[in-house]
Amino acid sequence: MRNKAPVFVVGCPRSGTTLLYNMLLSAGGFAVYLAESNVFNLLGPRFGNPAVRSNRERLVESWLESKLFRASFLNAASLREKLMQDCNSSGDFLGIVMEEMCKAQNVQRWADNSPEELMHMARIKKEIPGALFIHMIRDGRDVSLSLDARPFPWVRPFSWDRGKSLVIAGVFWEWIVNRGREKGHQLRNDYLEIHFEELQARPKETLAKIGDFIEHDLDHDRIQRVGIGSVSDPNTSFKGDRTAPVGRWKERMTPENLVLFEAAVGATLTRIGYPLGVAENASAPDRFEAARLRAFYRMYLDAKFWFKNSALGRYYLGPLTGEGIDNIVIAVDPAQRPAAPILSAP
Repeated sequence: MRNKAPVFVVGCPRSGTTLLYNMLLSAGGFAVYLAESNVFNLLGPRFGNPAVRSNRERLVESWLESKLFRASFLNAASLREKLMQDCNSSGDFLGIVMEEMCKAQNVQRWADNSPEELMHMARIKKEIPGALFIHMIRDGRDVSLSLDARPFPWVRPFSWDRGKSLVIAGVFWEWIVNRGREKGHQLRNDYLEIHFEELQARPKETLAKIGDFIEHDLDHDRIQRVGIGSVSDPNTSFKGDRTAPVGRWKERMTPENLVLFEAAVGATLTRIGYPLGVAENASAPDRFEAARLRAFYRMYLDAKFWFKNSALGRYYLGPLTGEGIDNIVIAVDPAQRPAAPILSAP
C-alpha cells in the first residue's frame, strides 16, 4: 500500500534533503534513523553482491562495527542472524534493517536520506518495488556555494583548476541533477520533484503536496513542534551566518565567478526554473573556459561513477571496515536516542 511504502529523499548534496527527511520524521509515523544509510551508493559497490555469502558476511560485520549500526539502536546478535539468513541484495539489507527499526519503534513506515542514491533509483525500484522518490532540487548557485564551503571539496579540482572549485561544484550539481531527473521521470507516478525554495517560501502548501504524493499526514505545526534535527537546528555550511539560505549567491558570488558559473551551467539553471543573473556578460574567453570545465569534469564524473560501481573499483579500493564506513558516510551523531513521543503515529 502506498501509505506504507518506503520513501527515499534524494538529490544533489546540500540541496535540502536532510531538512525534508527530518520533516518527515518529525511528522510521526516513520522510523527515526538519524543517519544516511548509503546502502546503494556506498555499501553495495564496495562489498559486492550480498547473495554471495562471503560478501554478505563482510558487509554485515563491517556495518555492525559502524556508527550506522549504532544509530539504529537495534540488537546486534538478532540483527546479524536475520541479515545472514534473509539478505540477498542491497534492497534486502536496507529493508531488513529499517523494518526491524519500525518494529522496535512501533511504526509502520520508514524513509531513507541518502542524497546520492539519486543515481541508483532504477536499481532501488527493482529491489524495493514499492519505493517512492522525492527529488529535492535547489538553485545550483546556492548549492555550489555550500559545497565549496565544506572543509573538503565534494569534487576535488585538478591542480591546474584549483581556483575554479566553485564552477566545478556547479558542474557536479548539473551532472547529478540532470541524471537524476532523467532516471526519475522513468518512474512516473512514483517520483516527485520538490524545489528547496518552495519548501522555504510555502512550507504548508509544499508539505501538503508531498503528503498527497506519499499518502501521509505532514502537519506543519506538528513538524515544527517536534523539530527533529535540521528542522530546529539548520544543517548549514555557514555556521553563524544569518544570510537567508535562498539566494545567498547574490551576496557571496563574485561577478567573475558568477559569469563563469552561469556560462557553464546556465542552460540547466533556466531549464528548471532559475533565472540567470549575468550570463549575458560572458566574454568569448569566459565561454570557452566554461565549456572546457564543463566537458572535462563531466567526463571525469562519468568515469569516477563507473569505476566506483565496477568490480575493478571494488578491487582497487579494497574492503571497508566499520571505521572506514564512518569516515566516508556523513551521518548525524547517533548519541541521542529518539524520544518516545516522536515514534508514535500522528
